[in-house]
Amino acid sequence: MKILIVEDEDALREVTQQFLEKEKFTVESAKNFQEGLFKISDYDYDCILLDINLPDGSGLNLLKEIKDQNKKTSVIILSARDSVDDKVKGLELGADDYLAKPFHLAELYARIKSVIRRKNHEGNQWISYKNLKMNIEDRIVMIDDQEMQLNRKEFDMLYYFISRPGKTFQKTTLAESIWGDHMDQTESLDFIYSQVKNLRKKLKNHNADMDITAVYGIGYKLI
Repeated sequence: MKILIVEDEDALREVTQQFLEKEKFTVESAKNFQEGLFKISDYDYDCILLDINLPDGSGLNLLKEIKDQNKKTSVIILSARDSVDDKVKGLELGADDYLAKPFHLAELYARIKSVIRRKNHEGNQWISYKNLKMNIEDRIVMIDDQEMQLNRKEFDMLYYFISRPGKTFQKTTLAESIWGDHMDQTESLDFIYSQVKNLRKKLKNHNADMDITAVYGIGYKLI
């Protein structure tokens, strides 16, 4: 899962990012309105944690921009303002949840999982494709009732393909979505090939009714 934190408080932003990375999320951050606007315009996220009171603009205007761009990302507003008016305005603009500062990181984690599950899978913890099932919270993969062991990046890549079967993805798209936005600056994406190769081998060894195939000159897709 890919998360963006838009928060101007350095300590809070950093501790939140460190916590979520330990929980197996890919996390990017922005410390002001302009950085947040650049990120949401150029990249896609599963969830955005959005502070309202930014030094160079309102987080609510960023929320409007997200909706104007028809982004499908979930949004959780984080703000020291705990008034009913702020909550109502944020939810009316399309936010999925509201969490007042200070908050416990464990509660934030639960809220993130909840909004992503509601938006992506209609509340289901398990998703299925052919003879494969994935538990997106506990990171378990089953093929015909036999568990398939994957490392973190293999799981993230498989989840990305399973969520969009049949769609062709460029290597840069896979890299940005699974390894983070900074990957668009790397000189080589050869590591994607090795990751796909390992995942294909595991799928074949477990008799999965699917494969990941290369699309010449473009990238990969799940068939």
